[in-house]
Amino acid sequence: MTMKKLYIETVGCQMNLLDSELVVASLRKEGYELTPSTADADTVLFNTCSVRQHAEDKIYSALGRLKNAKREMPDKVIGVMGCMAQKDQRLIFQRAPYVDLVVGPGQLHQVPELVRQARENPGEQRLEVSLGRKDGAVDSIKRSHESFDPLRDPSMRPTPFQAYVRIQIGCDKFCTYCIVPSVRGPEQSRPPSQIVAEARQLVSEGCKEITLLGQTVNSWRHTEDGRAWRFSDLLYALHEVDGLERLRFVTSYPKDMTDDVLEAIRDLPKCVKYLHVPAQHGSDEQLKLMKRGYTIAEYREMHDRAKRWMPDVAVTSDFIVGFSGETEEQFQMTMDLVRECRFKNSFIFKYSERPGTKSADRLPDDVPDEVKKRRNNELLALQNEISEEDNQRFLGQRVEVLVEGPSKKQPQREEGDPAVQLMGRTMCDRIVVFDGNPRQIGQTMPIAIYDANAHTMFGAVVTEHVTPEVVPLAVPTQA
Repeated sequence: MTMKKLYIETVGCQMNLLDSELVVASLRKEGYELTPSTADADTVLFNTCSVRQHAEDKIYSALGRLKNAKREMPDKVIGVMGCMAQKDQRLIFQRAPYVDLVVGPGQLHQVPELVRQARENPGEQRLEVSLGRKDGAVDSIKRSHESFDPLRDPSMRPTPFQAYVRIQIGCDKFCTYCIVPSVRGPEQSRPPSQIVAEARQLVSEGCKEITLLGQTVNSWRHTEDGRAWRFSDLLYALHEVDGLERLRFVTSYPKDMTDDVLEAIRDLPKCVKYLHVPAQHGSDEQLKLMKRGYTIAEYREMHDRAKRWMPDVAVTSDFIVGFSGETEEQFQMTMDLVRECRFKNSFIFKYSERPGTKSADRLPDDVPDEVKKRRNNELLALQNEISEEDNQRFLGQRVEVLVEGPSKKQPQREEGDPAVQLMGRTMCDRIVVFDGNPRQIGQTMPIAIYDANAHTMFGAVVTEHVTPEVVPLAVPTQA
């Protein structure tokens, strides 16, 4: 089989990273190997995101840079996959006429055949996307968005011993600012038997940590063989997989953070004591405009309840600043919520109007960009201050760290120094860096913390010294 070269670029969430892993695995079976250069590639694929305008602009810029390459190498196949493909569809061909494929998230299993067709019939553009939310019967729409595929490629994972497992696709929450229900389709939960089987396969390949993925992952429900499964039941089932060391999940919806889920996380040793539960805002008026489906009082109750079940649980959140009509008083309510909840960290975004969403159709984007930037910076500064203060309490403590690999910022070292700066995460999802050696990658190590900032804790490997047993010498008795 002649080896062909594939370049793939992924933007967006963990779900997109998993989608890219599955596409690469299927193309490897067709004789492809990965290349880091678009110039060397026979096929160039972009797996895209539509949550913010910046992500789309990045892809259109990258496509623009390929115009001349396509002219010089007409048989190079260029494809756009994922959420932007589902949203923009033929608009992509209009903006970049040299693109060969536009493929939605529900059609990624067709990519190898579509690439083959594009190579055999140059110049014929192919569009494969799912039905819109109003373009047919509910069952037909759901089937057009299905994207479960157990085919995996270990080389595409975050590390060889960490993997994502999709348990749910789509979303039915319809927040007014969010494009996900349109591009990912109706909410569908995957059967538990398939999820557990995939987890066992991953562990057999050396995986130690699994992250369950869903748009609102704790909303997962499924009935299989007459049994109604809750999300907590799935956590218990996965906890029994031999060889699995850690189990985590993202992203959670506040109103579905039920006591049975919190109890499972508390009682199951393999469950990471970490919850990502986006609040999005501190004002009831803004939450109502966003159609988030809960009040700040309900979010606070959920957060307080999680802390009662697990006092040391780490909670992170998402926030949007500058949404339609946001006043200074409403923004200060978000600041107050962050001060009160003391999130481990928060992902903070300036509102970006997305065509096709309810807010774009019905609500003005009326907060000036300079105000959005100021509020973004103020909220970020507050969160960083809290994160650093809370990380300081770990000074002098010993934590268990799953070592993920080399730190991204390696310090300069003296020639001949064999030490490598490694990074990993604690059971409450805090990042730790320390000096070690590559053999420790993939292991869970005891680390003593000696310094910390807002984003990182610094430590040293704890060496266990065993004191040898002292056996007294026998003294011969005199006759």
